[in-house]
Amino acid sequence: MTDSIDPVFLNILYACMGGVLTLSFMWFGCKLFSHIVSFSIPEQLSKGNIAVGLMLMGMFIGIGTAMGLVIGLGLN
Repeated sequence: MTDSIDPVFLNILYACMGGVLTLSFMWFGCKLFSHIVSFSIPEQLSKGNIAVGLMLMGMFIGIGTAMGLVIGLGLN
């Protein structure tokens, strides 16, 4: 079925789907982690807590890298 579809269109479609999946996993990961820790992440960020910001940054980079590898290796 994919032989009849233009490869450029398929790559754009895969990239869009991968972006949506990555963003949804990042949102879900942030919500899940927010329930695990004993403090409010948005409240701590508004207070300027750099440690919470670095924790979120690391989590987003990790999830983004993992999803990127899964999507990238799935294109073979």
